[in-house]
Amino acid sequence: MLTMAEVIDAHTSLKASDVMWLEHLVAEWHLLADLAFSDLILWVPDVDDNVFWACAQVRPTTGPTALEDDVVGEDVHYDPEHQVTEAYLSHEIVKTSGNQLSAGIPVDVHTIPVVRDGRVIGIVEAHTNRMGVRAPGALEDAYLEAADVLSGMVHRCEYPTDTDKSVPWVSPRVGDGMIRVKADGIVAYASPNALSAYRRLGLTADLEGENLAHVTMALLRDRAPVEMSLPNVLRGQGQQEVEVETADVQLRLRIIKLADDSGPVGQLVLCRDTTELRSRERQLVTKDATIREIHHRVKNNLQTVAALLRLQARRISLPEAKGALSDAMKRVGAIAVVHEILSQAFDTAVKFDDVADRLLRMVVDVAATGEPVQLKREGTFGYVPADVATSLSLVLTELCQNAIEHGLGQQRGVVWVRPQQTDGRLVVEVTNDGEPLPPDFEIGSSNSLGLSIVTTLVDDLGGEFSLRSGDKAVGTVARVSIPLG
Repeated sequence: MLTMAEVIDAHTSLKASDVMWLEHLVAEWHLLADLAFSDLILWVPDVDDNVFWACAQVRPTTGPTALEDDVVGEDVHYDPEHQVTEAYLSHEIVKTSGNQLSAGIPVDVHTIPVVRDGRVIGIVEAHTNRMGVRAPGALEDAYLEAADVLSGMVHRCEYPTDTDKSVPWVSPRVGDGMIRVKADGIVAYASPNALSAYRRLGLTADLEGENLAHVTMALLRDRAPVEMSLPNVLRGQGQQEVEVETADVQLRLRIIKLADDSGPVGQLVLCRDTTELRSRERQLVTKDATIREIHHRVKNNLQTVAALLRLQARRISLPEAKGALSDAMKRVGAIAVVHEILSQAFDTAVKFDDVADRLLRMVVDVAATGEPVQLKREGTFGYVPADVATSLSLVLTELCQNAIEHGLGQQRGVVWVRPQQTDGRLVVEVTNDGEPLPPDFEIGSSNSLGLSIVTTLVDDLGGEFSLRSGDKAVGTVARVSIPLG
């Protein structure tokens, strides 16, 4: 399905500021869809004013859909009797409902032109499934009354304002709880869910007929520190969302200022009990801190092991034993680097460039050959899953060590590390400008512990490993390809 940006770029000549306004409207129009129990479609005028394009669509969460199919990318041609055309030409909200049938479903339709600086930059078309409309009651009447006010604000480009920005995963929705507040701050209506939320705060009386700011302050005053600006927020001044809490309950309030042609008419207050959500967030923070502390302690322990190996190596005179301990120290150090990075990270993925650069410096220090050796990285590893990072660090360390000790030997040279992510895989090439491989070389028959470690780790990661001589029989090319997904 086409995106809103693709439709607008392909078919309209709207100003950038108009497009930004429409994008903001689409980000917040779920409120209107839920209050009106309606599917909403945003139509934008073509460069040719006789054509309109559907660029966005949303369905209500408070009632059944009236549109079974997605219409984004479809067009409507000029028809003086079509509600989209009529709204565009008249600059007025058009209600053409008569329980028209759509796919066998009786549907009410009305259109809202979005008028900005005297121009219609879009038309919001609302489709209401009459078959699924709930029996009229106080809640339904309050929803529809608020929807009418909000429709007028959309028409006049008064909603959403710059501060009307919801947070999808935490902001209250209409179904969480709705309170309709009059201009004088008195509650005109509170939905059952809103009343239940306030009951959890400690309310024993009804909300209707009470001053919402006074009631909220009274419930919080003896239970938790109260922000001095809270009364002003509840009157529609300042920020649009606020959290109030007692020792046991957390409530998030979203305040939307309402206005008609004559001026402010009150506020719509949406409320959501976020107690359980915040409790889970605290648990996640605690778990994250615990995991990072574990990584920190593992890193410290590994560094201690590496230091012990270094001390032992200094006391041994046999070159083979000293070399074996040095290799072991290098491998332990490589794992320690990964755990140090993980102890400082908040994600499950590691920015592996930081790990690689530290490993390259460590390899040069440990594998000093007597001649200047350079290790260079060209390209980026990107982010690597934490469960892959440890094995990858060992693989990279072994390949670089092998390129220096066996590829360059006692001569000066350069080792290049070239990583690249492509098609969900990480491909790493380690090359040098030293000696090529022997003509009869085969990885499977090699007795190198380092290559054996690389082969085993790459197989465990479900990847591929190859080793060949470089072009023109100069140097070697080690290539590792592993899946990241």
